[in-house]
Amino acid sequence: MHPFTQARGIVVPIDRANVDTDAIIPKQYLKSIRRSGFGPNLFDDWRYLDPGDPSMDHGKRRGNPDFALNQERYRAASILLARENFGCGSSREHAVWALVDYGVRVVIAPSFADIFLNNTVNNGLLAVVLDAALIERLFAEVRQTPGYALTVDLEAQLITTPTGEIPFALEEHRRHRLLNGLDDIDMTLLHTGAIQQYEQSRKLSAPWLF
Repeated sequence: MHPFTQARGIVVPIDRANVDTDAIIPKQYLKSIRRSGFGPNLFDDWRYLDPGDPSMDHGKRRGNPDFALNQERYRAASILLARENFGCGSSREHAVWALVDYGVRVVIAPSFADIFLNNTVNNGLLAVVLDAALIERLFAEVRQTPGYALTVDLEAQLITTPTGEIPFALEEHRRHRLLNGLDDIDMTLLHTGAIQQYEQSRKLSAPWLF
């Protein structure tokens, strides 16, 4: 997993509360366990006017012109602005995979579902929690300013907007893992020496197990 230190990008507004993981990536796309290839199906039911299927050529589907990701001003977006309880519903990690595969680096919202939040850390996606009033301000600025972009600095825990700076807080263990590109497996491997020492001692104390 690549370390996350800083990201700058266009902001796309998803102005809906309680966006669940089935909306982020519908169930018919969950057959694959690869972490790539889900970007074309991010927000599939909202993004396209016709029903989707994994075997389809998604480049030939009819896009919904009213959905933000299909609008020219947001096509290059890598920062997603959302409402409360983003990522609720089922625990599918595919939802985070789809966001990352599309090119989203940061999601900013008033709150996130717990399992979704854990999945973001394991996949190098930064989830930033801001006060609802600040979220409202950002939505207003995004709507008023074509090409609206933010710089999100995880080391400084600071968001730089066209009009100022917004500090944010992240639990230190999440911040450490993102800054160093550590997923659950990497965290385990940090203790390789202790694990090997334990295995050797168990072989001596309980040889019948081996």
